[in-house]
Amino acid sequence: MCTVVILRRPDHIWPLILAANRDEMLTRPWKPPARHWPDRPEVLAGLDELAGGTWMGLNYTGVVACILNRHGTLGPQEGKRSRGELVLEALDHPDATDAAAALNDISVRAYRPFNMVIADNRDAWWLALRDGATRMHMERIPDGLSMFTARERNDPNDPRIAAYLPKFEGIAPPDPTAGLWDGWAGLVASTDATGQETRAMTFRTEIGFGTSSSSLLALPSVNEAFQHKMRPLWLFAAGPPDSVPYVPIT
Repeated sequence: MCTVVILRRPDHIWPLILAANRDEMLTRPWKPPARHWPDRPEVLAGLDELAGGTWMGLNYTGVVACILNRHGTLGPQEGKRSRGELVLEALDHPDATDAAAALNDISVRAYRPFNMVIADNRDAWWLALRDGATRMHMERIPDGLSMFTARERNDPNDPRIAAYLPKFEGIAPPDPTAGLWDGWAGLVASTDATGQETRAMTFRTEIGFGTSSSSLLALPSVNEAFQHKMRPLWLFAAGPPDSVPYVPIT
């Protein structure tokens, strides 16, 4: 069960801040974010070496996309396309609204259920393909704090959201300008499972499923990007963030 936390502040110089933990079988091979696709030189993303797609990426116009499995749908399934392809498809578009509209029209029978976040410095969208659904659910992500796992946005019935959303709401947000990420970095690295690994943000189970990497990302406002040449900031931990440091992706 992956986790994405997103903070939207339209009038701020950093209108979008995002944290993402990837939870996967730890033996599944992958590579850190880079320009892995010669036919997509504008895309910076992690590479899932098994299926060829990605779990999170950013393009040169500042669109970020993340995908999460829905509950009970871990891994590939015969006859279904890889959900990691959808992130790359989203990043083919110049803005989040165009990307979300395009993916809203995909054939839902081709994929296993998923949650997807697509955002830029102006808009943010949540796409959900629920189990048994005949059409995509597409919803604008509101201003403020949202948390996604394998169920619904800010779902109080999800143990991780119930445990950690109040903690994110109760601390100061990151200050990317000053390089201050400690509050959010500490929460996404938390291994406090309170008896259940589904409550921990970073974990590893006996069967080898756990947190394989983590990202902290901030997008500058349109004004800051154009007038002051500010670029997105992406910090990446190439392993569980409780033991592996974040380094900038350049």
